[in-house]
Amino acid sequence: MNAMKARGWLARWLWLTPLVAAAPVAFEELPARSGLAFVLRNAATAEKHQIESMTGGVAALDFDNDGWMDLFFANGARQPDLQKSAPEWWNRLYRNKRDGTFEDVTERAGVRGEGFSMGAGAGDYDNDGHTDLLVTGVRRNTLYRNRGDGTFEDVTARAGIRAEPWTVAAGFFDYDNDGHLDLFLANYVTWDPAKEPFCGYPKGAYRTYCHPKFYTGLPNTLYRNRGDGKFVDVSRESGIAAHIGKGMGVAFADYNGDGRMDVLVANDTVPNFLFRNEGGGKFSEVGLVAGVAFNDDGRALSSMGVDFRDIDGDGQPDLFITALANETFPFYRNLGKGLFADATYATRVGAGTLLYSGWGNGIYDFDNDGRRDLFAANGDVNDNTEVFSSGRSKQQNLLLRQMGEGKFEAIAVGTAALHRGAAFADFDNDGRVDVALSRIGQAAVVMRNTMGAGAHWLGLRLVGKKSNRDAIGARVKVDGQWNHATRSVGYASSSDARVHFGLGAKAAAEVEVHWPSGAVQKLGRVEADRYLTLEEP
Repeated sequence: MNAMKARGWLARWLWLTPLVAAAPVAFEELPARSGLAFVLRNAATAEKHQIESMTGGVAALDFDNDGWMDLFFANGARQPDLQKSAPEWWNRLYRNKRDGTFEDVTERAGVRGEGFSMGAGAGDYDNDGHTDLLVTGVRRNTLYRNRGDGTFEDVTARAGIRAEPWTVAAGFFDYDNDGHLDLFLANYVTWDPAKEPFCGYPKGAYRTYCHPKFYTGLPNTLYRNRGDGKFVDVSRESGIAAHIGKGMGVAFADYNGDGRMDVLVANDTVPNFLFRNEGGGKFSEVGLVAGVAFNDDGRALSSMGVDFRDIDGDGQPDLFITALANETFPFYRNLGKGLFADATYATRVGAGTLLYSGWGNGIYDFDNDGRRDLFAANGDVNDNTEVFSSGRSKQQNLLLRQMGEGKFEAIAVGTAALHRGAAFADFDNDGRVDVALSRIGQAAVVMRNTMGAGAHWLGLRLVGKKSNRDAIGARVKVDGQWNHATRSVGYASSSDARVHFGLGAKAAAEVEVHWPSGAVQKLGRVEADRYLTLEEP
């Protein structure tokens, strides 16, 4: 080992203690009486089929427009034909009853699904004021149009959405700023249950899920919304299809401030993709040049979930990505001028995440102190980790509280489980961001945020007129803080599009909205501690 590498490892060692701090309760898990009876079924088999460990996306959406966030859970199916055979294998939609409980409305809504589902992306693709759903899966993607009467219609074929070999994540964004939400699909690998390789102890004492290197990666898919209810595949002409990856998460932000939404694809064990939007329907893949393809050791990590928004308060979107144990969860700081720096160790995010395997994640101000924190939903890939290592299959989640001076304190929260998807929303409308989680073999859970008592906050629901109705991509400035409207957050999941700000001791704030159409709206002092609906001027 040369001197430079030795100094690098010494620096990391100095950052690695303590790993996780003891801290007061930050979230309260809603009890069984909440009505969330959904159990994530992954159809686990002795053959350890690769798809089994990866299902479990969650979507937070207000499907009935009553002002309260509802929940959708994607579910796996039985092997080997991937078909649904009984209610326990269905996807699930739960209506928020506004009293801390949820009601299963899956059958009435018509979203139980078929096949082996992976994740969900929410968005109002037809600008009718009702949030629609794209459910991803193995050899099947389904677009559900929200009719506005509590039911959904499968419009997949009519809309021009085709099946992919294996899509994990889906996200809606308006890449051409024409006022209609386009669709990005993060595709993983080709998979054939009849050709599943054996991985584990050579003599067969145990078996594990195989490393992604045993499977061939896939290009991602970009659909342009024509505005008439139909989509057209522009993957090839846009430049998206030219790059083969193993996509697990997708997030959108205008990272270089040119007014166009860019795309980050979190790839599993191959370099991450940063697709820079060049305008004119073209994208350039600049992950290596920008500094987000690898970590600062030059390694491609097992990237899974991703959120893409300003963490350090300089107005430029940063990146927080989950990965496997012994890799850390990377934090890439946006330096401006198209460049990022790996700040994982300097911020102590590396120390706090080293022993965990993360899936869903998000960047939110959970304690409303005016500084954004990080959350990661954790659980090992394998369900038998204890057999072959000193690690644990079931893991607690992590809250990484921003403590000032750019440092984070890691706090283990919740019950240990095989967590997968995570959706972030204020389910009880108390001004604090909660988390809904799927758990393999266990009931889903909502973790109610109990932090930040007495701190002020402001939530903005943005309604576009010239822009897309969800106002996805709108940038908002509140008393010097920046955030933007997005739903695509974490691993195979979708979160509340309302833009949330913690204000600390401030009881009012100045608000400035930069709409995707280019319009700028400035408000005077706005009173805090409420949700405010703003319509594009």
